[in-house]
Amino acid sequence: MRLYIEILIRADMEALWQATQHPARHERWDLRFGSIKPLSGGRFRYSTLGISGVGVHTGDRHAAGGTCTSALRFGSDHPLSPIRAGSGYWRYLPTPAGIRFLTSYDYRPHVLPPRLMWWATAWSFDRLRLWLETGRSPVRTLLQALAEAATRTAAVAVAAWLLGPLPALAAAALAVALPPLPGTPAARRCLRHPIEHPRERPCPRSSSARSAPTSPASTPSSSAASASGSTAARPA
Repeated sequence: MRLYIEILIRADMEALWQATQHPARHERWDLRFGSIKPLSGGRFRYSTLGISGVGVHTGDRHAAGGTCTSALRFGSDHPLSPIRAGSGYWRYLPTPAGIRFLTSYDYRPHVLPPRLMWWATAWSFDRLRLWLETGRSPVRTLLQALAEAATRTAAVAVAAWLLGPLPALAAAALAVALPPLPGTPAARRCLRHPIEHPRERPCPRSSSARSAPTSPASTPSSSAASASGSTAARPA
């Protein structure tokens, strides 16, 4: 299964790089990770709701014009992990309008449907965009998203109580169709397919490429792709 997510972020490249490459900053905005901890040899371990795995940075490339790409392999042998194993990349493409920040990864799905995996990644990308463009912290935007969802749910419940089932269905459809507030993260703001490039491919491994991690069950772990050229862990 292959997923593609892209968003335009109007921010400084260095700020975006730090927010996506530093484990402590990355775990603040990415809904897929509860914690990200560096390991030796460029590997990292992530965990979410007790489900953990290990990933490893496998190569990076810095091209003319400021374009950056980095790749990794990942996987988990946890019985509830949504991903068994896979590989992918993150790419940073500077444009006059901002930075096209995108990821594409292949993985073997497990437990969660691919559509939900795409939504979690895309929602997190927009949460990152809001953080860098507006200064609103990831915690604040998460609370705003929860408050907005609660408000829409309450409106549907009130319609059902006062007006009956048919008006409630109409209210529910409206609640789903209406776009989120500008300051609320939304997966719909991301692209599902590249517009300018028919195919986005992982960068070739660098001369310092590392092999994929192995778990007790010989499967690696994590859930996205990373970008950097240092020897520190680079979670996606």
